Amino acid sequence: MEERSKAVTKYLRVPPRKARLAADLIRGLSVEEAEVQLEFSSLKAGRWLKKTLNSAVANAELQWDARRDRLSVLEVKVDEGPYFKRAKSKSRGGRAPVLKRTSHFTVVVGEKAVEGE
Repeated sequence: MEERSKAVTKYLRVPPRKARLAADLIRGLSVEEAEVQLEFSSLKAGRWLKKTLNSAVANAELQWDARRDRLSVLEVKVDEGPYFKRAKSKSRGGRAPVLKRTSHFTVVVGEKAVEGE
């Protein structure tokens, strides 16, 4: 059975569409490579995704004594959270809705199965 650990971060003030760009950078990489990618990424979501990744790695180390160098990113999900609804003033006393979007991050790490075993 494959060991897996998960970390979830909710209600982040990053639009899901932009956060998915950071998630695509690390999907399928080893944990060390993923951290380097997120460290040097200019995306705001990269900073939050790195914290979620580190939490998933810490969970793996505590739950089943995993070694950090053997772990890889098995799954990364970015889901939509609730909106903050705001209004922007328009001409002639009108208004237009502005949706401040939030995201939920889910990161699953585990040891990849080696084909030789």
